[in-house]
Amino acid sequence: MKIILKEDMPNLGFKGEIVDVKPGYGRNFLIPQGKAIIASESAVKILAENQRQQARKLEAELASAQKIANKIEGTTLTIEVKTSNVGRIYGSVSASMVADELEKLGFTEINRKMLQVPGIKEVGEYVARVRLHKDVTVEVPLTILSDTPIAKPVAKPETAEASTEGEATSEEKSEEEQTATEE
Repeated sequence: MKIILKEDMPNLGFKGEIVDVKPGYGRNFLIPQGKAIIASESAVKILAENQRQQARKLEAELASAQKIANKIEGTTLTIEVKTSNVGRIYGSVSASMVADELEKLGFTEINRKMLQVPGIKEVGEYVARVRLHKDVTVEVPLTILSDTPIAKPVAKPETAEASTEGEATSEEKSEEEQTATEE
């Protein structure tokens, strides 16, 4: 069954595309929910006319998204968060935190829904993706810092057994002295 999507559907297509779906999925879910219409001859003609009228608008949106992408491209974000003394973050770094940092830098047109942030639970370097348009995605490097100093692991002291092989321990030396005096 061929349908015309009325909105973007993950793993199916974008708004205005004609896609082929199973009849039950189209009739029982997509059409009643208002997410699609049947791709009849008249609906396809109306869609083509609407797409021609919106072509200029889409080109302007794409140009605007590309312009914003060029501005963002050289940006590196640094976010300071509360952590434990070993560098684990209390909670996690969310898309809204990244959007707030971008807004502080003057990118007011970016909201949290445009961001894809990996699950950040520790201090370090990460990459977030900003989807400005269906054809324009930008990667933004993130540096996550701790607001408290992170404790360094303490080295364990060497034991007598871990001493160098060429030297004898004090116990071995005393045993050698006893055997030498007995002879």
